[in-house]
Amino acid sequence: MMAPLVRRLFLVALALLPAFSAAAEPRYTAVFSFGDSLADTGNEFALTGGATGNTPPYGDTFFGVPTGRASDGRLVLDFVVEALGLPHPRPYFAGETMADFQQGVNFAYGRSTALGPEFFESKGFTLFMPVSLENQTEWFRNVLQLAGSVEEQRKLMATSLVMMGEMGIHDYLIFITGKLTEAEIRTFVPHIVGAIRSVITEVIDAGAKTVVVRGMIPLGCQPLMLALFEGTGADYNRATGCLTRLNDLARKHNHALMGMILELRRAYRGTGVSILYADQMDPVIKLVFEPSKYGFGDKPLAACCGGSGTYNFDPTFATLCGMPGANKCADPSKYVSWDGIHLTDAANRHVAGNVLRSIVLRQTPYMAHLSSS
Repeated sequence: MMAPLVRRLFLVALALLPAFSAAAEPRYTAVFSFGDSLADTGNEFALTGGATGNTPPYGDTFFGVPTGRASDGRLVLDFVVEALGLPHPRPYFAGETMADFQQGVNFAYGRSTALGPEFFESKGFTLFMPVSLENQTEWFRNVLQLAGSVEEQRKLMATSLVMMGEMGIHDYLIFITGKLTEAEIRTFVPHIVGAIRSVITEVIDAGAKTVVVRGMIPLGCQPLMLALFEGTGADYNRATGCLTRLNDLARKHNHALMGMILELRRAYRGTGVSILYADQMDPVIKLVFEPSKYGFGDKPLAACCGGSGTYNFDPTFATLCGMPGANKCADPSKYVSWDGIHLTDAANRHVAGNVLRSIVLRQTPYMAHLSSS
């Protein structure tokens, strides 16, 4: 059960959200975003033209055209900035001058890893897309240089909201498909969380006062993972149908992430810095466990757009959403997963509500844990 204090705070947050988004004087003036394809609003699209989200039916539900977003519509980031009354941060590769970035920048890049390519190469892995948080941090430094003096840079960051997306999914996918044991994969968790920590400390040292760190989604509920790693009955959670071992990995990652955040909160105590944790695991699991309760259909583990089979995802990657021969469901709002990897506009809206509550409540990892109990 939800603790009484947290329940009261939760209800207060719900009441505050409309006023918070409609405030004449917004708390933040800009948004700086880091992440992978779950937060990329057009960087990979702008740079290569070959990104996921480059072809129909991506974008159909909200934008009407593909925008480089890996969804039928908006991402969690989009819903958050809209609720806060802020403009959508411009993708880094869609701007050139500070005038382009005055109201924020999105550095998130599709298929980006938390760890750098050197780490993977040292373990015998070759990256298909060698873009990591190291690159995104370098892009952040480039934008700061455009802002002018150190004083002007710090002034910009002090009134900006920094959103750290759910980094690590692609790192773990590389390790999982590399046939490593679960014990071996778990040894990489501190390295991945450490890479996230490095970005957080850099933006804070540059003047940021509010950083929201989004936790990982349940890996074992992704149609991609379910199609790739078929198991026996004991491998699945009986209530949700998700792969238990992959969700356990995501939970271990989130636990380490929360521990890191608590350490940083202690380190920056008294400086006016808020490092907030936004749980994304529990909101998605709720959609999978009780889809009808939240307005979703009876196939919460199947992709709306994809190939075929139980999960509507082709494990050979020959027929993916947007490719010839792929199929699309009639109503994406009834599906949790859009293409087997990324969420639908409807599911992203649901998850964004939890992220917004974290911002309004100034939520610590401990509070986030209680509110999902």
